[in-house]
Amino acid sequence: MFTTLFTGVAYAEGSSAAPAGGGLVGFMPFIILIFVFYFLLIRPQQKRAKEHAVMLQKLQKGDNVLTSGGIFGRITNVKDDVITVEIADNVRVKVRKSSVQSRKVDGDGNDTKAIKEKNDK
Repeated sequence: MFTTLFTGVAYAEGSSAAPAGGGLVGFMPFIILIFVFYFLLIRPQQKRAKEHAVMLQKLQKGDNVLTSGGIFGRITNVKDDVITVEIADNVRVKVRKSSVQSRKVDGDGNDTKAIKEKNDK
């Protein structure tokens, strides 16, 4: 019984296949895949992270912001890593700067602080 099982294996080992292509040609699909991932996923994410970091550095008192929790408000105080956001009359919350998702803009894509300054003049 065992001899019939292993004879098929022995015949399979006896035939030799032609060697595959060169080492670099075999890795070419993986190299292409790495480049695709870099340019389509990694690089754009790094660009967004840099833009977000610059936006966080430029936050100042009076800016209208949107937090990652979905709260709109106006910055009333800025400290090192914490900002105070007024979300209603006499209602202020302290949040981390990193939780600010974006500066609030109006429907036309204009910065609301810039519009307010323009209207005040």
